[in-house]
Amino acid sequence: MSGRATATAGAAVDPRLFCRGDLPAAELVIRAVHVLDPRAGLDEQRDILIRDGRIAELAAPGTVAAPAGAATVDGAGKHAFPAFVDPHVHLRTPGQEYEEDLDTGTSAAAAGGFCALIAMPNTDPVVDETPVLGALVAAARRQARVPTGFLAAITRGLRGQQLTEMAALRDAGALGFSDDGKPVASAGILRRALQYQRLSGGVIALHEEDPELSGSGVMHEGAVSARLGMAGIPSISESTMVARDAALARNENARVHFQHLSCSESVEALAAARAHGARVSGEATPHHLALTDDVVRTLDSRFKMNPPLRAEADRRALIEAVRSGVIECIASDHAPHAREQKEVPFEQAPMGTIGLETAFPALFTELALSGELELELIVERMTAGGALYGLPIPRIAPDEPANLTLVDLDAQFEVGAAGYASRSSNCCFHGRTLHGRVELTVAAGRLAFQSAALARELLGAA
Repeated sequence: MSGRATATAGAAVDPRLFCRGDLPAAELVIRAVHVLDPRAGLDEQRDILIRDGRIAELAAPGTVAAPAGAATVDGAGKHAFPAFVDPHVHLRTPGQEYEEDLDTGTSAAAAGGFCALIAMPNTDPVVDETPVLGALVAAARRQARVPTGFLAAITRGLRGQQLTEMAALRDAGALGFSDDGKPVASAGILRRALQYQRLSGGVIALHEEDPELSGSGVMHEGAVSARLGMAGIPSISESTMVARDAALARNENARVHFQHLSCSESVEALAAARAHGARVSGEATPHHLALTDDVVRTLDSRFKMNPPLRAEADRRALIEAVRSGVIECIASDHAPHAREQKEVPFEQAPMGTIGLETAFPALFTELALSGELELELIVERMTAGGALYGLPIPRIAPDEPANLTLVDLDAQFEVGAAGYASRSSNCCFHGRTLHGRVELTVAAGRLAFQSAALARELLGAA
Protein backbone atom coordinates (compact mmCIF):
# COMPACT_ATOMS: atom_id res chain seq x y z
CA MET A 1 0.00 0.00 0.00
CA SER A 2 1.58 3.28 -1.05
CA GLY A 3 1.85 6.06 1.54
CA ARG A 4 1.90 8.54 -1.35
CA ALA A 5 -1.82 8.01 -1.83
CA THR A 6 -4.35 10.40 -0.32
CA ALA A 7 -4.35 9.88 3.43
CA THR A 8 -8.06 10.32 3.93
CA ALA A 9 -10.96 12.30 2.60
CA GLY A 10 -10.71 16.03 3.15
CA ALA A 11 -8.12 18.52 1.97
CA ALA A 12 -7.14 19.44 5.53
CA VAL A 13 -5.12 16.24 6.10
CA ASP A 14 -1.53 16.26 4.89
CA PRO A 15 -1.03 13.31 2.50
CA ARG A 16 1.95 12.08 4.55
CA LEU A 17 -0.28 11.64 7.61
CA PHE A 18 -3.11 9.18 8.11
CA CYS A 19 -6.33 9.20 10.14
CA ARG A 20 -9.98 8.25 10.13
CA GLY A 21 -11.99 9.76 7.33
CA ASP A 22 -15.40 9.36 8.95
CA LEU A 23 -15.18 12.26 11.39
CA PRO A 24 -17.23 15.24 10.16
CA ALA A 25 -15.60 18.55 9.35
CA ALA A 26 -15.89 21.04 12.19
CA GLU A 27 -18.53 23.78 12.05
CA LEU A 28 -17.78 25.98 15.03
CA VAL A 29 -17.63 29.52 16.36
CA ILE A 30 -15.35 30.27 19.32
CA ARG A 31 -16.25 33.66 20.74
CA ALA A 32 -14.01 36.19 22.48
CA VAL A 33 -11.10 33.80 22.92
CA HIS A 34 -7.52 34.96 23.52
CA VAL A 35 -5.72 33.81 20.38
CA LEU A 36 -1.99 33.21 20.83
CA ASP A 37 -0.09 32.23 17.69
CA PRO A 38 3.53 33.38 18.00
CA ARG A 39 4.37 32.83 14.33
CA ALA A 40 1.36 34.81 13.13
CA GLY A 41 2.01 37.59 15.64
CA LEU A 42 -1.40 37.05 17.23
CA ASP A 43 -1.83 37.75 20.93
CA GLU A 44 -5.31 39.21 21.38
CA GLN A 45 -8.99 38.45 21.71
CA ARG A 46 -10.77 37.26 18.60
CA ASP A 47 -13.83 35.42 17.38
CA ILE A 48 -12.86 32.35 15.36
CA LEU A 49 -15.17 30.90 12.73
CA ILE A 50 -14.40 27.36 11.58
CA ARG A 51 -16.41 26.33 8.53
CA ASP A 52 -16.06 23.01 6.71
CA GLY A 53 -12.92 22.27 8.71
CA ARG A 54 -11.06 25.45 7.79
CA ILE A 55 -10.57 28.74 9.59
CA ALA A 56 -12.98 30.95 7.69
CA GLU A 57 -12.70 34.13 9.73
CA LEU A 58 -10.81 35.84 12.56
CA ALA A 59 -12.62 38.94 13.73
CA ALA A 60 -13.13 41.29 16.63
CA PRO A 61 -14.96 39.73 19.59
CA GLY A 62 -18.72 39.54 19.10
CA THR A 63 -18.67 40.32 15.38
CA VAL A 64 -18.78 36.86 13.76
CA ALA A 65 -22.20 35.61 12.77
CA ALA A 66 -22.69 31.91 13.51
CA PRO A 67 -23.80 29.99 10.40
CA ALA A 68 -26.80 27.70 10.65
CA GLY A 69 -25.85 24.45 12.31
CA ALA A 70 -22.56 25.70 13.75
CA ALA A 71 -21.85 25.13 17.44
CA THR A 72 -20.91 28.17 19.50
CA VAL A 73 -18.29 28.02 22.25
CA ASP A 74 -17.75 30.77 24.79
CA GLY A 75 -14.02 31.36 24.74
CA ALA A 76 -13.97 34.17 27.29
CA GLY A 77 -11.13 33.63 29.75
CA LYS A 78 -9.61 30.87 27.61
CA HIS A 79 -6.76 30.69 25.11
CA ALA A 80 -6.68 29.31 21.58
CA PHE A 81 -3.29 28.03 20.42
CA PRO A 82 -2.23 26.35 17.20
CA ALA A 83 -2.60 22.67 18.03
CA PHE A 84 0.58 20.87 18.98
CA VAL A 85 2.60 18.40 16.90
CA ASP A 86 4.48 15.57 18.59
CA PRO A 87 7.40 14.14 16.60
CA HIS A 88 8.12 11.31 19.02
CA VAL A 89 5.45 8.93 20.34
CA HIS A 90 5.12 5.20 20.88
CA LEU A 91 1.69 3.86 19.92
CA ARG A 92 2.66 0.19 20.45
CA THR A 93 0.95 -0.96 17.26
CA PRO A 94 1.54 -3.58 15.96
CA GLY A 95 1.99 -6.23 18.62
CA GLN A 96 1.68 -4.47 21.98
CA GLU A 97 -1.88 -3.20 21.88
CA TYR A 98 -2.37 -4.17 25.53
CA GLU A 99 -0.24 -1.08 26.30
CA GLU A 100 -1.63 1.28 23.63
CA ASP A 101 -3.16 1.26 20.17
CA LEU A 102 -3.90 3.78 17.48
CA ASP A 103 -7.33 4.63 18.87
CA THR A 104 -6.31 5.11 22.51
CA GLY A 105 -2.98 6.77 21.71
CA THR A 106 -4.49 9.31 19.34
CA SER A 107 -7.37 9.88 21.78
CA ALA A 108 -4.75 10.76 24.40
CA ALA A 109 -3.11 13.07 21.89
CA ALA A 110 -6.36 14.87 21.15
CA ALA A 111 -7.02 15.25 24.88
CA GLY A 112 -3.59 16.86 25.16
CA GLY A 113 -4.17 19.40 22.40
CA PHE A 114 -2.23 17.65 19.61
CA CYS A 115 -3.26 17.71 15.97
CA ALA A 116 -0.53 15.43 14.59
CA LEU A 117 1.81 12.67 15.76
CA ILE A 118 4.85 10.82 14.47
CA ALA A 119 5.08 7.25 15.75
CA MET A 120 8.26 5.26 16.37
CA PRO A 121 8.97 1.89 14.73
CA ASN A 122 10.14 -0.15 17.75
CA THR A 123 7.00 -2.27 17.78
CA ASP A 124 6.54 -6.05 17.57
CA PRO A 125 7.10 -6.72 14.70
CA VAL A 126 9.46 -3.82 14.07
CA VAL A 127 8.44 -1.46 11.26
CA ASP A 128 11.34 -2.53 9.06
CA GLU A 129 9.53 -3.82 5.96
CA THR A 130 6.96 -2.26 3.64
CA PRO A 131 4.15 -4.75 4.42
CA VAL A 132 4.34 -3.83 8.12
CA LEU A 133 4.29 -0.13 7.30
CA GLY A 134 1.44 -0.61 4.84
CA ALA A 135 -0.62 -2.41 7.47
CA LEU A 136 0.04 0.43 9.91
CA VAL A 137 -1.10 3.03 7.40
CA ALA A 138 -4.28 1.05 6.76
CA ALA A 139 -4.93 0.75 10.50
CA ALA A 140 -4.40 4.48 11.01
CA ARG A 141 -6.97 5.21 8.32
CA ARG A 142 -9.46 3.16 10.33
CA GLN A 143 -8.56 4.13 13.90
CA ALA A 144 -6.44 7.26 14.31
CA ARG A 145 -8.38 10.22 15.67
CA VAL A 146 -5.65 12.70 14.77
CA PRO A 147 -3.37 12.55 11.73
CA THR A 148 -0.44 10.23 12.36
CA GLY A 149 2.79 9.66 10.48
CA PHE A 150 5.31 6.87 10.87
CA LEU A 151 9.04 6.39 11.01
CA ALA A 152 10.58 3.16 9.79
CA ALA A 153 13.58 1.42 11.34
CA ILE A 154 17.13 2.23 10.26
CA THR A 155 18.29 -1.35 10.74
CA ARG A 156 16.46 -4.64 10.48
CA GLY A 157 14.99 -5.70 13.79
CA LEU A 158 16.70 -2.70 15.43
CA ARG A 159 19.76 -4.92 15.72
CA GLY A 160 22.17 -2.35 14.28
CA GLN A 161 23.68 -4.77 11.76
CA GLN A 162 21.83 -4.58 8.43
CA LEU A 163 20.12 -1.56 6.91
CA THR A 164 16.46 -1.65 5.96
CA GLU A 165 15.28 -0.96 2.40
CA MET A 166 15.09 2.75 3.09
CA ALA A 167 14.01 3.87 -0.39
CA ALA A 168 11.15 1.37 -0.50
CA LEU A 169 10.02 2.36 2.98
CA ARG A 170 10.05 6.03 1.98
CA ASP A 171 7.90 5.19 -1.04
CA ALA A 172 5.52 3.34 1.29
CA GLY A 173 5.03 6.45 3.41
CA ALA A 174 7.81 6.60 6.02
CA LEU A 175 8.58 10.17 7.07
CA GLY A 176 12.05 9.14 8.18
CA PHE A 177 14.01 6.49 10.02
CA SER A 178 14.88 5.67 13.63
CA ASP A 179 16.00 2.75 15.75
CA ASP A 180 14.54 4.57 18.77
CA GLY A 181 14.84 2.55 21.93
CA LYS A 182 18.28 1.52 20.78
CA PRO A 183 21.28 3.40 19.41
CA VAL A 184 23.01 2.65 16.14
CA ALA A 185 26.17 1.60 17.92
CA SER A 186 28.27 1.01 14.79
CA ALA A 187 29.62 4.21 13.24
CA GLY A 188 30.13 2.36 9.97
CA ILE A 189 26.51 1.21 9.78
CA LEU A 190 25.25 4.69 10.61
CA ARG A 191 27.51 6.27 7.98
CA ARG A 192 26.04 3.95 5.35
CA ALA A 193 22.53 4.85 6.55
CA LEU A 194 23.32 8.55 6.18
CA GLN A 195 24.58 7.95 2.65
CA TYR A 196 21.38 6.14 1.73
CA GLN A 197 19.32 8.83 3.45
CA ARG A 198 20.71 11.43 1.06
CA LEU A 199 19.28 9.37 -1.79
CA SER A 200 15.98 8.28 -0.28
CA GLY A 201 15.15 11.48 1.60
CA GLY A 202 13.58 11.71 5.02
CA VAL A 203 15.26 12.41 8.34
CA ILE A 204 17.30 10.03 10.46
CA ALA A 205 16.28 10.38 14.12
CA LEU A 206 18.70 8.99 16.67
CA HIS A 207 18.38 7.62 20.18
CA GLU A 208 21.85 8.45 21.47
CA GLU A 209 23.38 6.07 23.97
CA ASP A 210 26.62 4.13 24.23
CA PRO A 211 25.49 0.70 25.48
CA GLU A 212 28.87 -0.03 27.04
CA LEU A 213 28.78 3.18 29.05
CA SER A 214 25.11 2.75 30.03
CA GLY A 215 25.71 -0.83 31.08
CA SER A 216 23.07 -2.03 33.53
CA GLY A 217 22.24 1.48 34.73
CA VAL A 218 18.68 2.26 35.77
CA MET A 219 18.91 6.01 36.54
CA HIS A 220 21.24 8.99 36.16
CA GLU A 221 24.73 8.44 37.50
CA GLY A 222 25.24 11.03 40.21
CA ALA A 223 24.79 11.82 43.87
CA VAL A 224 21.26 10.41 44.05
CA SER A 225 22.17 7.07 42.44
CA ALA A 226 25.12 6.80 44.82
CA ARG A 227 22.88 7.38 47.85
CA LEU A 228 20.32 4.87 46.61
CA GLY A 229 22.96 2.31 45.69
CA MET A 230 21.63 1.99 42.13
CA ALA A 231 23.64 1.52 38.97
CA GLY A 232 23.83 4.80 37.08
CA ILE A 233 23.81 5.86 33.44
CA PRO A 234 26.43 8.60 32.92
CA SER A 235 25.71 11.68 30.83
CA ILE A 236 28.63 10.87 28.55
CA SER A 237 26.80 7.76 27.41
CA GLU A 238 24.53 10.14 25.50
CA SER A 239 26.76 13.12 24.74
CA THR A 240 29.67 11.20 23.22
CA MET A 241 27.27 9.59 20.74
CA VAL A 242 25.73 12.98 19.90
CA ALA A 243 29.20 14.34 19.16
CA ARG A 244 30.14 11.28 17.07
CA ASP A 245 26.97 11.25 15.02
CA ALA A 246 26.93 15.01 14.50
CA ALA A 247 30.43 14.64 13.02
CA LEU A 248 29.18 11.86 10.75
CA ALA A 249 26.19 13.96 9.68
CA ARG A 250 28.47 16.87 8.82
CA ASN A 251 30.85 14.63 6.90
CA GLU A 252 28.00 13.13 4.85
CA ASN A 253 25.95 16.35 4.60
CA ALA A 254 23.05 14.29 5.97
CA ARG A 255 19.98 15.37 7.93
CA VAL A 256 19.98 14.06 11.52
CA HIS A 257 17.65 14.71 14.44
CA PHE A 258 18.67 13.91 18.00
CA GLN A 259 15.86 12.55 20.13
CA HIS A 260 15.07 13.23 23.81
CA LEU A 261 18.28 15.03 24.76
CA SER A 262 18.82 15.00 28.51
CA CYS A 263 22.13 16.57 29.55
CA SER A 264 24.24 19.70 29.28
CA GLU A 265 27.07 17.94 27.43
CA SER A 266 24.65 16.90 24.66
CA VAL A 267 23.46 20.49 24.32
CA GLU A 268 27.07 21.63 23.98
CA ALA A 269 27.77 18.99 21.33
CA LEU A 270 24.63 19.91 19.37
CA ALA A 271 25.39 23.63 19.51
CA ALA A 272 28.98 23.07 18.37
CA ALA A 273 27.87 20.87 15.46
CA ARG A 274 25.33 23.43 14.27
CA ALA A 275 27.92 26.20 14.53
CA HIS A 276 30.13 24.18 12.17
CA GLY A 277 27.36 23.73 9.60
CA ALA A 278 26.04 20.27 10.44
CA ARG A 279 22.39 19.75 9.46
CA VAL A 280 21.33 18.54 12.89
CA SER A 281 18.48 19.32 15.28
CA GLY A 282 17.36 18.23 18.72
CA GLU A 283 14.32 17.76 20.92
CA ALA A 284 13.67 17.76 24.65
CA THR A 285 10.79 16.25 26.62
CA PRO A 286 8.53 17.85 29.24
CA HIS A 287 9.83 15.45 31.90
CA HIS A 288 13.48 16.30 31.27
CA LEU A 289 12.62 20.01 31.29
CA ALA A 290 10.53 19.87 34.47
CA LEU A 291 11.97 17.11 36.67
CA THR A 292 15.33 15.94 37.98
CA ASP A 293 16.71 12.68 39.34
CA ASP A 294 15.86 13.88 42.83
CA VAL A 295 12.32 12.50 42.38
CA VAL A 296 13.75 8.98 41.99
CA ARG A 297 14.31 8.98 45.75
CA THR A 298 10.64 7.92 45.98
CA LEU A 299 11.50 4.73 44.03
CA ASP A 300 8.32 5.25 42.00
CA SER A 301 8.89 3.46 38.69
CA ARG A 302 6.92 6.16 36.85
CA PHE A 303 10.15 8.16 37.09
CA LYS A 304 12.18 5.50 35.28
CA MET A 305 12.82 6.43 31.66
CA ASN A 306 15.58 6.34 29.07
CA PRO A 307 17.40 8.67 28.93
CA PRO A 308 17.01 9.07 32.68
CA LEU A 309 16.03 12.19 34.56
CA ARG A 310 19.26 14.00 35.25
CA ALA A 311 20.63 16.71 37.57
CA GLU A 312 19.38 20.27 38.02
CA ALA A 313 22.30 21.67 35.98
CA ASP A 314 21.24 19.47 33.06
CA ARG A 315 17.61 20.57 33.36
CA ARG A 316 18.65 24.23 33.26
CA ALA A 317 20.90 23.62 30.26
CA LEU A 318 17.96 22.06 28.39
CA ILE A 319 15.72 25.01 29.25
CA GLU A 320 18.31 27.47 27.96
CA ALA A 321 18.72 25.39 24.78
CA VAL A 322 14.96 25.49 24.19
CA ARG A 323 15.00 29.25 24.75
CA SER A 324 17.94 29.86 22.40
CA GLY A 325 16.69 27.53 19.66
CA VAL A 326 19.56 25.07 19.91
CA ILE A 327 16.76 22.63 20.77
CA GLU A 328 14.08 23.31 18.18
CA CYS A 329 11.12 21.36 19.46
CA ILE A 330 9.54 19.64 22.43
CA ALA A 331 8.39 16.02 22.12
CA SER A 332 6.57 13.86 24.67
CA ASP A 333 8.33 10.51 24.04
CA HIS A 334 4.95 9.05 25.07
CA ALA A 335 5.88 5.49 26.13
CA PRO A 336 2.99 3.41 27.53
CA HIS A 337 3.47 0.34 29.70
CA ALA A 338 0.91 -1.97 31.27
CA ARG A 339 0.26 -1.43 34.97
CA GLU A 340 1.71 -4.79 36.02
CA GLN A 341 4.94 -4.04 34.17
CA LYS A 342 5.54 -0.89 36.21
CA GLU A 343 4.31 -2.22 39.56
CA VAL A 344 7.59 -3.95 40.33
CA PRO A 345 10.78 -2.82 42.08
CA PHE A 346 12.35 0.19 40.38
CA GLU A 347 15.35 -1.72 39.05
CA GLN A 348 13.11 -4.29 37.32
CA ALA A 349 10.58 -1.92 35.74
CA PRO A 350 10.70 -1.03 32.03
CA MET A 351 11.72 2.50 31.11
CA GLY A 352 9.17 5.02 29.88
CA THR A 353 6.42 7.45 30.81
CA ILE A 354 3.24 8.48 29.05
CA GLY A 355 3.00 12.19 28.35
CA LEU A 356 0.58 13.21 25.61
CA GLU A 357 -2.18 14.33 28.00
CA THR A 358 0.15 16.22 30.33
CA ALA A 359 2.77 17.72 27.98
CA PHE A 360 1.34 21.22 27.80
CA PRO A 361 -0.08 21.44 31.35
CA ALA A 362 3.24 20.23 32.80
CA LEU A 363 5.28 22.75 30.83
CA PHE A 364 2.87 25.57 31.59
CA THR A 365 2.73 24.77 35.31
CA GLU A 366 6.37 23.93 35.93
CA LEU A 367 8.05 26.37 33.54
CA ALA A 368 5.72 29.18 32.40
CA LEU A 369 4.18 29.92 35.80
CA SER A 370 7.63 29.79 37.39
CA GLY A 371 8.98 32.22 34.81
CA GLU A 372 11.56 29.79 33.41
CA LEU A 373 10.06 29.78 29.89
CA GLU A 374 7.61 32.13 28.24
CA LEU A 375 4.20 30.77 27.26
CA GLU A 376 4.70 31.95 23.68
CA LEU A 377 7.93 30.00 23.40
CA ILE A 378 6.39 26.82 24.79
CA VAL A 379 3.63 27.03 22.18
CA GLU A 380 6.16 27.68 19.43
CA ARG A 381 8.36 24.72 20.37
CA MET A 382 5.36 22.38 20.84
CA THR A 383 4.13 23.15 17.32
CA ALA A 384 7.52 22.84 15.57
CA GLY A 385 8.12 19.08 15.62
CA GLY A 386 6.43 18.20 12.34
CA ALA A 387 8.50 20.74 10.41
CA LEU A 388 11.56 18.58 11.05
CA TYR A 389 9.97 16.05 8.70
CA GLY A 390 8.71 18.57 6.17
CA LEU A 391 5.18 18.85 7.57
CA PRO A 392 3.43 22.23 7.72
CA ILE A 393 3.36 24.08 11.03
CA PRO A 394 -0.18 24.65 12.35
CA ARG A 395 -1.30 28.27 12.15
CA ILE A 396 -4.38 30.16 13.23
CA ALA A 397 -5.05 32.18 10.10
CA PRO A 398 -7.88 32.57 7.57
CA ASP A 399 -8.16 29.76 5.02
CA GLU A 400 -5.78 27.52 6.95
CA PRO A 401 -6.89 24.00 7.94
CA ALA A 402 -8.35 24.19 11.44
CA ASN A 403 -5.66 22.86 13.77
CA LEU A 404 -6.17 24.48 17.13
CA THR A 405 -6.64 23.75 20.78
CA LEU A 406 -8.72 25.63 23.34
CA VAL A 407 -7.09 25.76 26.78
CA ASP A 408 -8.25 27.12 30.13
CA LEU A 409 -5.00 28.27 31.73
CA ASP A 410 -6.72 28.95 35.05
CA ALA A 411 -8.24 25.49 35.38
CA GLN A 412 -6.46 23.10 37.73
CA PHE A 413 -6.68 19.33 37.74
CA GLU A 414 -5.03 16.41 39.47
CA VAL A 415 -3.26 14.21 36.95
CA GLY A 416 -4.85 10.78 36.80
CA ALA A 417 -7.72 11.57 39.16
CA ALA A 418 -10.23 11.15 36.32
CA GLY A 419 -8.24 8.43 34.59
CA TYR A 420 -6.40 8.68 31.28
CA ALA A 421 -7.46 8.56 27.66
CA SER A 422 -4.34 6.46 27.13
CA ARG A 423 -4.67 2.73 27.79
CA SER A 424 -1.73 3.02 30.20
CA SER A 425 -1.28 5.11 33.33
CA ASN A 426 2.50 5.24 33.83
CA CYS A 427 2.65 9.04 33.91
CA CYS A 428 5.55 10.70 35.74
CA PHE A 429 3.27 13.64 36.63
CA HIS A 430 0.63 11.34 38.15
CA GLY A 431 -0.97 12.87 41.25
CA ARG A 432 0.39 16.37 40.62
CA THR A 433 -1.91 19.36 40.40
CA LEU A 434 -1.37 21.05 37.06
CA HIS A 435 -2.76 24.22 35.47
CA GLY A 436 -3.87 24.52 31.85
CA ARG A 437 -6.67 22.11 31.03
CA VAL A 438 -7.34 21.35 27.37
CA GLU A 439 -11.03 21.92 26.62
CA LEU A 440 -11.18 21.28 22.88
CA THR A 441 -8.96 20.13 20.02
CA VAL A 442 -9.63 20.51 16.32
CA ALA A 443 -7.23 18.40 14.25
CA ALA A 444 -7.12 18.63 10.45
CA GLY A 445 -10.48 20.36 10.49
CA ARG A 446 -12.23 17.71 12.60
CA LEU A 447 -13.39 17.93 16.19
CA ALA A 448 -11.03 15.44 17.82
CA PHE A 449 -11.67 16.20 21.50
CA GLN A 450 -13.98 18.15 23.78
CA SER A 451 -13.92 18.06 27.56
CA ALA A 452 -16.91 16.74 29.46
CA ALA A 453 -17.65 20.25 30.75
CA LEU A 454 -17.59 21.71 27.25
CA ALA A 455 -19.73 18.89 25.90
CA ARG A 456 -22.34 19.69 28.57
CA GLU A 457 -22.16 23.38 27.65
CA LEU A 458 -22.72 22.65 23.97
CA LEU A 459 -25.51 20.21 24.73
CA GLY A 460 -27.23 22.79 26.93
CA ALA A 461 -27.00 25.39 24.18
CA ALA A 462 -28.40 23.08 21.53
